[in-house]
Amino acid sequence: MVGDRARARVTEAPAALVFRDLTLGYDRRPAVHHLSGTIREGELVALMGPNGAGKSTLLNGIVGRASILGGAVDRCGRSVAEIAYLPQRAQIDAGFPISVHDFVATGAWRRLGPWRRAGRDEEERIRAALAQVSLRGFEDRPIGTLSGGQLQRALFARTIVQDARLILLDEPFAAIDGRTTEDLLGVVAGWHGEGRTVVAALHDLAQVRETFPITLLLARELIAWGPTASVLTPDNLARSRSLVEAWARDAEHCHAGEAPARLRPGVAA
Repeated sequence: MVGDRARARVTEAPAALVFRDLTLGYDRRPAVHHLSGTIREGELVALMGPNGAGKSTLLNGIVGRASILGGAVDRCGRSVAEIAYLPQRAQIDAGFPISVHDFVATGAWRRLGPWRRAGRDEEERIRAALAQVSLRGFEDRPIGTLSGGQLQRALFARTIVQDARLILLDEPFAAIDGRTTEDLLGVVAGWHGEGRTVVAALHDLAQVRETFPITLLLARELIAWGPTASVLTPDNLARSRSLVEAWARDAEHCHAGEAPARLRPGVAA
């Protein structure tokens, strides 16, 4: 957790993201409702809520992958290309014929464009990122041969190469072993120490309480947002579960007999 001095510096920092009465959804069906608030430069924020709470939808909305049905998201002068977004591992096509090196190198596309080859500086950046996540020696391996934990390490290496000041992580530690989780949490701590803004959708309460000083608790609508200890209370957690369950019951009732709406490929609610 950040100390008092670090917390004070964050409080004085400029905004990195501002949500203004933001409503997001798919096929015109709202999934996040009337969210307002500010994430500041350098903050380390856990995005929490039960399954179906809209965590992934909010991240997708920030990078333009979910429709804005009302309100606005202000990226505070950043383009979408300047935001590093690490999706859920299940959204990655591991069967695509690409090596670990070339996959990680796609993190440099914003600087290089799709056709320009990486020069010496970029190659050094790629090598350093692979070393940081303990994937040196895997450069020529097809990503389809990696284990789940190794693929997650490759995703983090690609994010490191992007070198963005605002980083979004969607369930970055789901279904990976404890050693990989510990190593990748170290990468996140390093980003925070460099003053980067990190927002991570998570589900492990103990992990969030130990590591993330700020939490945004979502249940299709905002439940609480602030210091983690004051947000993750039993009352707030119970309220978030009951609201998501109520949304699910309403959806079943309203759309009984209809075929379920399909999300766009690679997008989770």
